[in-house]
Amino acid sequence: MLLILRALGLGDLLTGVPALRALARAFPDHQRVLATPSDLWPVAELADVVDATVDADGFGRLAVRHPAVAVNLHGRGPQSHRTLLATEPDELVAFAHPDVAGSASGPAWTADEHEVTRWCRLLLAHGIAADASDLSLRPPSDAPRDPGLVVVHPGASSEARRWPADRWSDVAAAEASSGRRVVVTGSAEERALAMRVAAAASLPDDAVVAGRTGLSDLADLVARAGLVVCGDTGVGHLATSFGTPSVVLFGPTSPERWGPPPDRPQHVAIWAGETGNPHADTVDPGLLRIEVDDVVAAALRARVAAERLEEAVPA
Repeated sequence: MLLILRALGLGDLLTGVPALRALARAFPDHQRVLATPSDLWPVAELADVVDATVDADGFGRLAVRHPAVAVNLHGRGPQSHRTLLATEPDELVAFAHPDVAGSASGPAWTADEHEVTRWCRLLLAHGIAADASDLSLRPPSDAPRDPGLVVVHPGASSEARRWPADRWSDVAAAEASSGRRVVVTGSAEERALAMRVAAAASLPDDAVVAGRTGLSDLADLVARAGLVVCGDTGVGHLATSFGTPSVVLFGPTSPERWGPPPDRPQHVAIWAGETGNPHADTVDPGLLRIEVDDVVAAALRARVAAERLEEAVPA
């Protein structure tokens, strides 16, 4: 058995897809078990690289014993290392941590590197080749892409990464005025925010699907959309995974750490060039420097880039 730990959020899981694919290629005869939060299992299945999933939330005991190989795609340790070592694996693949002797053969942790690159580098240090560009997911359905469908996702897990609601409304109104169908997404906790955004943009009530979609439905919506506009959240990573044109607003964290691949022009990252505390309880000053016109212009660039890419594909 191959046990892989990635017990974080949606964006974290999606940035780990290239590493998951590399592990699937390296261990084709092992049962591959992914330990991740149960609400992420539907998206994990779209990667087509794991055979089973077990629930993992934080550093609790995992319902797995004696794997041949345990891989820490969760963090630098020591807690996550110890969680895996408690399963008594034959081998641990992890970054080196001075407090965990079993990790001594691993590479050193580097703070300032892209999250996708980080986990590919970990595997390479253990002799497993990984392709950082291998980010794509299988779409949840066969439904075709709708160029006129725009997903606006105004929420984020911390106040520091939440662009003001009135600006999201102006972006949504600009998209709607061009004849496109705008839907506003979010969690159940973000439904009130989504309703404010939609109301100020004069969108109909049924444009708000926040709190009314599970992760599978959200993934399908993103996969079918013609454009996604969001902050630095898991929805932006979903857009990258499905190749959906996107505009992602970055504030306290640089896109060089969490942004879409720079060689995919249909995914536009906007950043004012300032870093700060991504967990602060006030909106990041750099994020506030991004104006509505910047986002509207970026949406046009994303669409044009996507059209050019489609034209370049042989019929």
